[in-house]
Amino acid sequence: MPDNHKKQKKAPGILARFSKIFGLNIGTIMFGVLFVYMAFSGILYLTTPHIESYQVTSGPLSRNETYTGLAVREESVCKASSSGYITYYAREGSKINANGAVYGISSTKSASSTSQLSQDELSSIRNDMMSFSKSFNSSKFNNTYSFKYDLKGNILQYAESAASTAPLTSDETDTDQDSSDNTADTVEQVTSYAGDESINKAESDGIILYSVDNYEGKTVDTVTAEDFDQNSYHETDLKTSDSVKSGDDIYTIITDERWSLLIPLSDKQAEKLKDRSAIRVKFLKDDMTQTGDFSIITIDGGKYGQIDFSKGLIRYASDRFLDIELVTNTVVGLKIPLSSIVTKDFYVIPDKMAATDPKTGNTGFIMEEKTKSGKNASVFKDVSIYAKIEDPVTDQTKKSSETTYTYYVDKSAFKEGDAIVNQETGERYIIGETDTLEGVYCINKGYAVFRRIEVLDQNEEYAIVSRNTAYGLYRYDHIVKNADKVKEEDILY
Repeated sequence: MPDNHKKQKKAPGILARFSKIFGLNIGTIMFGVLFVYMAFSGILYLTTPHIESYQVTSGPLSRNETYTGLAVREESVCKASSSGYITYYAREGSKINANGAVYGISSTKSASSTSQLSQDELSSIRNDMMSFSKSFNSSKFNNTYSFKYDLKGNILQYAESAASTAPLTSDETDTDQDSSDNTADTVEQVTSYAGDESINKAESDGIILYSVDNYEGKTVDTVTAEDFDQNSYHETDLKTSDSVKSGDDIYTIITDERWSLLIPLSDKQAEKLKDRSAIRVKFLKDDMTQTGDFSIITIDGGKYGQIDFSKGLIRYASDRFLDIELVTNTVVGLKIPLSSIVTKDFYVIPDKMAATDPKTGNTGFIMEEKTKSGKNASVFKDVSIYAKIEDPVTDQTKKSSETTYTYYVDKSAFKEGDAIVNQETGERYIIGETDTLEGVYCINKGYAVFRRIEVLDQNEEYAIVSRNTAYGLYRYDHIVKNADKVKEEDILY
């Protein structure tokens, strides 16, 4: 027993001593392994170049620039021919023929009555309110008052329209039958309702507006730089339920479908647009597009673009200022950063030397090799083809009327001086000629693969490349953004 007790009290081993010093247990071991892993990962992160990826998108090179244009058109203000209470018959923003009834004036005010609006009229009012709410801009708060008056005037017109179509008495019906044309019929109906009402007719065809803004009568030659200040712009609504006096402004009529938009230009914008004689315009109000004649003019020493249209005025007759987009960026394709573009050399081989593997259907070439016995043997070489480009038209191709192509093959597939053969004709071709292609590194599979590109347009940062390039890119492909830090076939993740 004493001997056993002495054995149990032997000096502890080396592991026991470390255990006492460092508290060695399973938790300490796991922490140590984790610490080493994190330290190694940190060192690897700091010493490894960081590769950014970019997802290929589709679209133009840049967004088209937007402008606010001043509308200039042929219009005039018509005044009341007499004093009295007014009734409106022409709908604002609508076309009217010469001698069409615009408004009537009576010496007595019509008895007040309650008119119920139709569902279509209520729906139109709701749509107007929703459109104004969606396009509201606090920096143009003065538009709120214009909309208020427009809404009030429209409701007034709807009510009067309902009253003017009220059932007629038998005497009124007899009076109508004496009339010879439709316009006179309408006038007689209104006259029977209003009593001694005098009907005022349009002197020419045009578009009716019940507002004035002091721009009427202005032409392109008389517009000044101050006219483009929207903060001082004020529009007066002319629709009223009260009486008017002789000589008061009653309505504005636009008498010509031809109109112009004037837009202020910076020197840079003017330089960019100076060679254009026509330009396509997108109206942001309704996303409609229209092409107009374009020229650059000078107003008070500043440069302005003048866009002349011959149609479409009725859609924007009530707008003096219009937000537009000039559709100048028409080149559309796949958008990539310039930093992604690299160049690579390839062996070029005529398409007449190509062959097809009967087993796999892959395109390749028949290569001549020597066997161990020194005899020539033909071996099918399956290679990666990076491009198939149509050859330029020559006199020989014109005569043969055949289109020829050139294959671009990775230089690692052959050595300079290798021979390939066309088995049908026996023609031999010696590998050696090279050419360069532009491309990017695609990393969809985790490693860098060269893909050819065809640049259509570019600016300081991005390029637009064709989306129809054989062996090229597709939308949503992932490519290397900083291609100078990568080599082909590098494993990135």
